[in-house]
Amino acid sequence: MQAVRRIFPEPLAVKVPAQITLVFWVVKIVTTAGGEATSDFLALDSLGKVVGGAIEVLLLVIALAWQFRTRRYRAAAYWFLAYAIAVSGTGIADFMHLYIGIPYAGTTVLWAVILAAVFVTWYRSERTLSIHSITTTRREAFYWATVFCTFALGTALGDFTASVVGLGYLGSTVLFFVVILVPALAWSRFGLNDVVAFWCAYVITRPLGASIADYLSKPRSISGIDLGDGHTALGALAVYAVLVAYLIIFRPDDRPSGAQIGGHADATRFESRLGRVRHVGGTTIAARDAGTRPTRLGGVPGAVPVVGTGPLDSPPGRSVGGGHVVIRRDEP
Repeated sequence: MQAVRRIFPEPLAVKVPAQITLVFWVVKIVTTAGGEATSDFLALDSLGKVVGGAIEVLLLVIALAWQFRTRRYRAAAYWFLAYAIAVSGTGIADFMHLYIGIPYAGTTVLWAVILAAVFVTWYRSERTLSIHSITTTRREAFYWATVFCTFALGTALGDFTASVVGLGYLGSTVLFFVVILVPALAWSRFGLNDVVAFWCAYVITRPLGASIADYLSKPRSISGIDLGDGHTALGALAVYAVLVAYLIIFRPDDRPSGAQIGGHADATRFESRLGRVRHVGGTTIAARDAGTRPTRLGGVPGAVPVVGTGPLDSPPGRSVGGGHVVIRRDEP
């Protein structure tokens, strides 16, 4: 166990994007579309299920090792693993249908049950499903297990609506685009819980992206426009590379939106209460919440950590939810 911990050390900060922006959802959809087309090209069109499947597994292992070796969010590692899971998740869902013979309805229900079980186990273990709480290896393992299930479920669900329900790939694309607007509207207009809204949208991006990829790549005889799996995979990979490069260079998803103090996110407005503030990413830190003993965190003297983003006068050690790491140093 000690050897494993040396190879895959505990995170120093949150391992997922600090900001869930529009770019995040665009990259997610492009990743799911590219994974769908890439898996079909490797396992169905060119190399066969054995060689293609082996490549998918190898890609997943490399991506997992890279992501779990990092100690804070890195866009390159994070999105490479998301892409690898998109490819392997598609491959497993297709294998269950094409080679084991489970109908699309069966694989859809099966992966939905597995996903629900992962959510329940994660919540019972950690008491939160917030992505902003991904600050331990165990929570990260739950997170990526959930992501894998959403990819496999999305592949099965997209094929089910296109083939069994008879909507075709374009009809399925329209359906899932409308469905994904529901949690967005409920969150923005009716106060749907952030965590629920995020995971609802996250699950739906998979069948949406898969349906887009299948519409572009599949033959006209089965409701596609016949660009081919290879061309669709290369096109999606090119767009994916440009978007991830943008995230790496400009880091729009790695910037906390402001100090989460007393339910507020405006660091400027509350600067007089905070003293000097520095964002590190993760949870919230305020000396008054945890006592007065001097400690060091991230090289900043005088900072004392408290998990959560609650009011400044919350009790010591009280966990009040996920958020951004803020270091507060009391001014003399």
